[in-house]
Amino acid sequence: MTLEQLITQTLAGLNYELVDFERAANGLMRVFIDHVDYENADKPIMIDDCEMASRQLTYVFEVENINYERLEVSSPGMDRPLKKLLDYARFAGLDANVKLKLPINGRKNFTGKLQGVNESADESAQLGLLFEHEGLEQVLEFGLADVDKARLVPVYNFKGKQK
Repeated sequence: MTLEQLITQTLAGLNYELVDFERAANGLMRVFIDHVDYENADKPIMIDDCEMASRQLTYVFEVENINYERLEVSSPGMDRPLKKLLDYARFAGLDANVKLKLPINGRKNFTGKLQGVNESADESAQLGLLFEHEGLEQVLEFGLADVDKARLVPVYNFKGKQK
């Protein structure tokens, strides 16, 4: 079992999903989690969620002899990475930055509105991004395998809670 599979399985038992993880210098391991329940998508990851996931992962890493020095568990943030087909379907209609592995018409970086996923739900599924280029709206179609990096564009609300 790979480390990613181990983390995914452990978090699934706590009703969290693994968004991303990275191993950094000096033994630092960062794990980004989100709620599995998409119907409460506005419910943010709180410190209690991170603490619960951290405690469980620490125990599992000890049992499985995973070498690390420090563990950080947090939310994916407002500029959440898009890694899986489900991410593109879940966040359809929101703005995203997409960087492709190979250029299309001399460009690799695109910013626009996610169009979701076509009918096919496998690795060959086509994704769409509506973007503006030279004053015209265009649709970029690409596959998940074509993506180098993709993140949501953060939307800041400085007004606070509305009554």
